[in-house]
Amino acid sequence: MTRFEWRGGPASLRFEDVLDPVELVPDGEVWAAEVDLPERLRVTYHFVDADGEEHADPSNPAGAGPNRSIFATPDLEPQPHWPVVGPDEVLDVPTLRIRWNGSLGRKTIRVHKGGEPVVLLLDGDDWMYVHPAVAAFESAVKAGEMPSATLVFLPTPRDRGAEYTSPELWRAIRDELLPLLAENGVAVDLSRFVVAGQSLGGLSAFRAALEFPSLVSKVACQSGSFWWGRDLPKHGLSLDGPAGGDTADLLRAGPDLSGLRVAFDVGEHEPRMHRHCSVVEDLAAQAGATVRANRSPSGHDRVGWRHALVRDVAWLLG
Repeated sequence: MTRFEWRGGPASLRFEDVLDPVELVPDGEVWAAEVDLPERLRVTYHFVDADGEEHADPSNPAGAGPNRSIFATPDLEPQPHWPVVGPDEVLDVPTLRIRWNGSLGRKTIRVHKGGEPVVLLLDGDDWMYVHPAVAAFESAVKAGEMPSATLVFLPTPRDRGAEYTSPELWRAIRDELLPLLAENGVAVDLSRFVVAGQSLGGLSAFRAALEFPSLVSKVACQSGSFWWGRDLPKHGLSLDGPAGGDTADLLRAGPDLSGLRVAFDVGEHEPRMHRHCSVVEDLAAQAGATVRANRSPSGHDRVGWRHALVRDVAWLLG
């Protein structure tokens, strides 16, 4: 059992994805809960007070943005390369800022200039403002685990479901963003170009390799939303449909993926995702892709994805 304490009055404890909310009970001067957490779990959590305000755990130095904390069960080693960042710390953002006014509207692209390979990070806002991706990648470079790379942070779209399930995103990246990057001194060598995404972003990154193979041939995909299908209810947002959704159908059509390297990862504690991810992993390998598949000790949670992100980009560039 793990004890969580809060001193701000009545509150509930919320865990990202893996557990139902837990109501705290008064215990002397604090409000507390003892929670039976599963083994091998790294999870984001927070407190919600009686007014609905969200708070990080003030007794935990490991934060994820201003109102989230990170907990790991004792059977896990610390994540390499990711520094402990408190909830009150403001992360430095990459200094190169590029305005992209194109077919997808207005977007602000941030770039951390490193070595020649370019890594495009979908949902880049999270990797800039919540999880210190620049520091993690630079640590991996200093450790000799990967070559120095230039990181391009693509902002999170207002409608992730629409943008990440449309080929228009990748058409715009090919025809608009890459030339814009070149104008700003970031030339993209497509033979070393890595695309990384999580959840719907992971789905988008992998489907880009199927639909735009001359653009994307190296993919890091964490918890890809391969359950998505255009004909499913709620605009395709359902985990109850056929395994692998529309992506599995594309793979069964027999594409030649011999030029693709793809690293898949999904959380041990998101079991409803497993049948969807497993079938896509298997079909991609059968189509000739070089596939690496892992399971991380987390749920559908960016704190689990971040270790896989650095590890798998290093493999793709190795």
